[in-house]
Amino acid sequence: MSMKIIVLAGGLSPERDVSLSSGSGITNALLSLGHRAVLVDLFYGMPELPSDVDTVFLQATPVEPYRVSQAAPDREAIIASRTEGESDHIGPNVSALCKAADIVFLALHGAEGEDGRVQAWLDGLDVRYTGSDARGCALAMHKEAAKAAFREHGILTPPGILLEKGQPCPTPRLPCVVKPLSGGSSLGISIVREQAELADALAAAFALEDSVLVEDYIEGRELSCGVLGERALPLIEIIPNEGFYDYHNKYQPGAALEVSPAELDERTTATMQAAALAAFHALRLKVYARIDFILARDGSFYCLEANTLPGMTATSLLPQEAQAAGLSYAALCAQILALSLEK
Repeated sequence: MSMKIIVLAGGLSPERDVSLSSGSGITNALLSLGHRAVLVDLFYGMPELPSDVDTVFLQATPVEPYRVSQAAPDREAIIASRTEGESDHIGPNVSALCKAADIVFLALHGAEGEDGRVQAWLDGLDVRYTGSDARGCALAMHKEAAKAAFREHGILTPPGILLEKGQPCPTPRLPCVVKPLSGGSSLGISIVREQAELADALAAAFALEDSVLVEDYIEGRELSCGVLGERALPLIEIIPNEGFYDYHNKYQPGAALEVSPAELDERTTATMQAAALAAFHALRLKVYARIDFILARDGSFYCLEANTLPGMTATSLLPQEAQAAGLSYAALCAQILALSLEK
């Protein structure tokens, strides 16, 4: 059955460009499946609507793929460029477009899309949407709360401390990882190997948020496991050409080698997939997510975080894992849509 679908992307998150790249891919996939899908930027909206909103869906056409730039977008410049909107964060006519759709496919990344606020707003409009609900998103996005949930359910996660802006930082064990509490796409993350590097790392993280996590650094292999419904997808291993899996290495083609299925023995694979499902349930997530791990040299593995709206760009991990499971990009979008309609 053909549906009217708004693909909501963009917004004001530092991951805005990634979101638009995901959104363009999703929109074109949904169109290829016969749906009437329209890509809408949460922040810019659609300044003018026809008298019959359904015309927007009837005129739906493919969009140009969006390429992620090497640097995060200039948020202040984007804010200055818009002259009107429904609110500070929502552009003109976004509510009307979402209410006219059969479902909203969320392609947002970062705080605006993954902290539960947009989900709560859509709930208030009585609009169906893809993915987890507001409660699950809020829990997963707050990294310290998520780590507490992991510990409560027996899921190993790196120890760390939570800092607020202006609070002195106790001397951490080195090396350590400094990261914003609720960010994504590795923005503001630093690996600190010497005490002299700590101040700059904290400044970079606090530039994005007022709360920061300082975690023990676990040396090992970077892996991720997508969850689709009640199914754990094949694991994927991320091997950056240099450094760690930061913003550049995530979204610039060729910057990292990504192997799926990951080259692990069957027991380790099965155990990590079970841990991914356990993390998914611990955070009360729905439909789909991606769970990130570090596999230490001694064979133990640590759950780092859950992504409730994982990237759907051309280089993103979840589509690669789905491909390894025999699901094309369009088939993955179709399953996310079907599972979301069932929730």
